[in-house]
Amino acid sequence: MNQRFRRVRRCLFIAAVLATFLATWNASSAQDTNRLNVLFIAIDDLRTELGCYGVKHARSPNLDRLAAQGVLFTNHFTAVPTCGASRYAMLTGRSPRRSGVTSSNAALYAGPSALVRKAGPAAQTMPELFRRSGYRTVCIGKISHTADGKVFAYNGRGDGREEMPGAWSDLATPYGPWKRGWGIFFAYAGGKHREDGQGHRDLMEFVAEKDEDLPDGLMAQRAIERLKTLKDANEPFFMGLGFFKPHLPFVATKADWEAMAKVDVPPPPHPERVDSPHWHGSGEFRRYKFPFPKTRPLARKDQIAARRAYLACVRYVDRQVGKVLAALDELGLAESTVVVVWGDHGWHLGDSQIWGKHTPLERALRSTLIVRAPGVSKKGLRCDAPVASIDLYPTLVDLCRPKFRKTKHPLDGVSLRPLLSGEKQDVRPAAISYWRNAVSVRTRTHRLVATLKKSEVTHVELYDMRDGPDPVRNIAESQPEVTKALLKHVK
Repeated sequence: MNQRFRRVRRCLFIAAVLATFLATWNASSAQDTNRLNVLFIAIDDLRTELGCYGVKHARSPNLDRLAAQGVLFTNHFTAVPTCGASRYAMLTGRSPRRSGVTSSNAALYAGPSALVRKAGPAAQTMPELFRRSGYRTVCIGKISHTADGKVFAYNGRGDGREEMPGAWSDLATPYGPWKRGWGIFFAYAGGKHREDGQGHRDLMEFVAEKDEDLPDGLMAQRAIERLKTLKDANEPFFMGLGFFKPHLPFVATKADWEAMAKVDVPPPPHPERVDSPHWHGSGEFRRYKFPFPKTRPLARKDQIAARRAYLACVRYVDRQVGKVLAALDELGLAESTVVVVWGDHGWHLGDSQIWGKHTPLERALRSTLIVRAPGVSKKGLRCDAPVASIDLYPTLVDLCRPKFRKTKHPLDGVSLRPLLSGEKQDVRPAAISYWRNAVSVRTRTHRLVATLKKSEVTHVELYDMRDGPDPVRNIAESQPEVTKALLKHVK
């Protein structure tokens, strides 16, 4: 009897210890999930034309300040040099090699890559994964391809369904006098826009008096309002804030233009046409009405004027970012919120006689990336490692530990957390990008561009990035060993 009693007592003791352990484990596990909020700021067509990247003629004090507080990635490359396909890769975490999306702006809602509308057992996009983890997900502006997260064409046709089903708790983009999504995207002051049928096609306009006279100012205002509400909610948040400028048309306030008029803006360092099958005639840029002769190439003074207009828009959007970051500080949310500033791709600003993106070259693929992660990121760190936009999804999962982790497809990127903390110098050997029939491979020192036809390489370009970002000299034949090594990344 005594032995039986002792066995029962021993079992009860073990059960009690196990119960205590499980309770403690569950509590610590719960504390280890949904740890941080996310403020994800996407800026359209923003190349690394900022003071923090060493561009002395840029005026970007707020982004420069954020870079000093977090980590500045100097070799960040997008998956595809066009808005929709770049954002598709970043939001789904899928490489174009697997998804097949190498150019389509409508990839999220049309064709074989389109997201399904009915919720499944796994998340299709990053905001959906956070939402299914209990986050309040808010979309303001252009995070996916459409200007407000709703499916409409430039001309307004469409059914207005969500571009990313199940992703957002709140589609909160303000329209102001422009009334609809693409109106705010191609906006001029006073409610005019490129697609209103009234022939508004000016390349640049700088007449607005106040920031809120233009859409990005309204979106900054709306973001601050939402942050105040989110602070008091009993749930973490993921805010996607997508600013439009410096995307065409070049529109900002009168004060931004006047400020940049006092700055000595240099002409493109290499304005000569590049000898590459991927050179194009800048059709998107040239569809606008120019305030100067539309020569080819533009006269030197007109090149400078166009570059100054771009920089005026950078100055304007930098100020909107600054307002939102100041609100984050004032509301006491900075220490619990990961901040990401991401440019969806780069832009040729007259370099190689190209005005725009849509090339597999350095200027179109290299873009801004700044990350400030409380308790993780090393203050003021400049990271030169090659990183890719598809790395952002696993990075935010790693930092925030959302409760729900099931993804429809495996994530192709790698977490940047070891780079943020300074623990590692590299997390990938190269960043791979795609544009139509080209694969572009970027290491720390070189960029290889391979043109494909039916999966066979038909043309190769190799550039030493230590000579500068522009494709001045193709060294593929003179450096066959480097060429051969980088071609291994193509297939």
